Amino acid sequence: MHETTLILDMGNETNPIKRSPQLTPLSREHHEGLLFGWKIKQGLKNGTDINTIGRFVQWFWASHLHEHFRLEEQVLAAYMPAGDLQVDRMINEHQEIEALIHINENIVDEANLLNIADAIANHIRFEEREFFPHAESTISLENLDKIYDQLSIEKPLTGNWKDEFWMKKA
Repeated sequence: MHETTLILDMGNETNPIKRSPQLTPLSREHHEGLLFGWKIKQGLKNGTDINTIGRFVQWFWASHLHEHFRLEEQVLAAYMPAGDLQVDRMINEHQEIEALIHINENIVDEANLLNIADAIANHIRFEEREFFPHAESTISLENLDKIYDQLSIEKPLTGNWKDEFWMKKA
């Protein structure tokens, strides 16, 4: 496999991030995660009812994000050395994001929705800029190929969120 250039909007960064093809399935999902955060913020900006955005957050967690975190923790991290500080940081950030999402189950408010959007964006930046390059330099090519095989297993379609609240003013 050859190195792949995957372009993610990582804020002000203008250089595309080089990614090994074995990790591109996760990077593609990161693009969806960045869109998720943007949709939350756009919905708030548009005056969308926060309960609608809260339901969207729960749907995205159940349909996409929970499985993405599981793959990173159980597939990718399994090939990293025990006690790796980058793995520990990744898992801690996953737990923090999950805790914010669970707060959203009971109390939907603008501040928590913004915290979720920001935590997702910051976490993706960490993984793309620091963790994935570290993993690519730590994991053997043979094991990266095994990871890719596990990441490439077709996942069941989870559908799309029908209400595009981020596209319209309330």
